Amino acid sequence: MITLGFVYALAGLCFAFIAMLSLDDRGNPKRFGNAAFWGLLAVSMILGDYLGDFGNGLLVLALVAIAGTGQIGRAPGGDIPAAVQTERAARYGRFLLLVALIIPAVALAGTFLFKWVPGLADPKQATLISLALGVLIALAVGMARLKPDPLLPLEQGRRLLDSVGWAAILPQMLASLGAVFAVAKVGEVVGDLIGTAIPQGSLAGAVLAYGLGMALFTMVMGNAFAAFPVMLAAVGMPLLIKQHGGDPAVIAAIGMLAGFCGTLMTPMAANFNLVPAALLELKNPYGVIKAQIGTAIPLLLVNIAFIYIFAF
Repeated sequence: MITLGFVYALAGLCFAFIAMLSLDDRGNPKRFGNAAFWGLLAVSMILGDYLGDFGNGLLVLALVAIAGTGQIGRAPGGDIPAAVQTERAARYGRFLLLVALIIPAVALAGTFLFKWVPGLADPKQATLISLALGVLIALAVGMARLKPDPLLPLEQGRRLLDSVGWAAILPQMLASLGAVFAVAKVGEVVGDLIGTAIPQGSLAGAVLAYGLGMALFTMVMGNAFAAFPVMLAAVGMPLLIKQHGGDPAVIAAIGMLAGFCGTLMTPMAANFNLVPAALLELKNPYGVIKAQIGTAIPLLLVNIAFIYIFAF
């Protein structure tokens, strides 16, 4: 049976190869930092179960130290000339789109297939396993048609990761932070603080605190999924659901949408807001956030109103 370990091992091998390629890049003055960073991430993916909590904690601290001291970065130059990119896009554009569509198609098909045919893969992780298989199938199709150098996918992956830097693993770190907050019962502490600010028995105040809290915690943590358990434990469950009898489905679903409004306004959501700016080489690294604020704030207010209208 294929388990989630397969996905971790695949990702770990990719990071291990990228670390070796980084070490071999003598034109990059930060090649040792890059190699150490991606190499440690590979160790985490492949051997994380054997390192234990303490070992993984030390590994994370090492990653933070490498990134925090500016030891990772991209070598100057190395970009494919714009004229070459334009010519290749005109020649292979439609085929590349089809290759890209293989990934979600296989992920969707595998999600249902693995649940219908027991024993092939862990049904609880069917989507992630299918996504990994989709990447491998798409890579095989692309390699068969384009016949590039065998190392080209890894080289381009390394170039992309060097451009993005530490922000590439920020979602994983923030999701872990959310789990830590949940175990530490931060939600209960936040609930006690919010309870002193909300007028006793005020439904409108509780809804406003919940919606704004989801957005603000998401801005701090960079991930609405990490903010959700905190705000549900603080306001959603004790006040909106138990005290005021709100519909749990509406409170949870629209509460997540309120959190996603916070995603649009924070650099902590690096994969959404900083990575595109880096890849597009925008002059303002926060240009994406600046463009989204005008949409995020009105949308947040609408979501808060929807919770008040439809949940009660």
